[in-house]
Amino acid sequence: MPHTVLLAEDDRAIRNALERALTLEGYRVTAVADGVEALAQVHRSRPDVLVLDVMMPGIDGLQVCRVLRAEGDRTPVLILTALVETADRIAGLDAGADDYVVKPFDVEEVFARLRALLRRAAPVAPVPAPEPVLEPRPGPSGRYVEAAGLRMDPQARRAWRGGRELELTRTEFELLELLIRHAGVVLEHATIYDRIWGYDFGPGSKNLAVYVGYLRRKLDEPGSPQLIHTVRGVGYVLREG
Repeated sequence: MPHTVLLAEDDRAIRNALERALTLEGYRVTAVADGVEALAQVHRSRPDVLVLDVMMPGIDGLQVCRVLRAEGDRTPVLILTALVETADRIAGLDAGADDYVVKPFDVEEVFARLRALLRRAAPVAPVPAPEPVLEPRPGPSGRYVEAAGLRMDPQARRAWRGGRELELTRTEFELLELLIRHAGVVLEHATIYDRIWGYDFGPGSKNLAVYVGYLRRKLDEPGSPQLIHTVRGVGYVLREG
């Protein structure tokens, strides 16, 4: 069965062009012009993935995302935005979006990001053990993974720093889990992109830096050491001090 996409974009030319491109790519597309229609459509028939423009009249894409997350709807959301400032991208992630594409965009990038979102949302199948250098470190109980004062329950998708529970989006949770399971190991940018997104967006992409920065804001505490460290030109590592 083809994957279903709900596309919400108020610019008719962009909406029509993207709807045609997605249809030719094999998706079953429902295209609407604003956030009100998007919410109504989701409530009628939940799609496999949503593509939401940020700037729409009435209810914009971020408000749509907030409503769905408040309702407990975890359908993957890809945001289309003409806003390029880091704070604007963070606002999208904070609203519960899983990824974003900046306008003007290459339709192939939209396809790649949708494939990555759908892979991550698919039921987890047994996979071969990772390479030795990235051998996972299970917690002592077999259920929890722990490192650097952090604890995660992957089955329940909950995480804590000390006694404080962390409110994480899907991507933040997966990124933190990867870092915890390989605490003390410097993970290269390409490795993280492959594990989290299933696609390397290239050296010019700021996607990973935005997520790391946002995750740091949720992890860091006054008077406590920073946990996620940047290894310039290489990647990131989780460790205390």
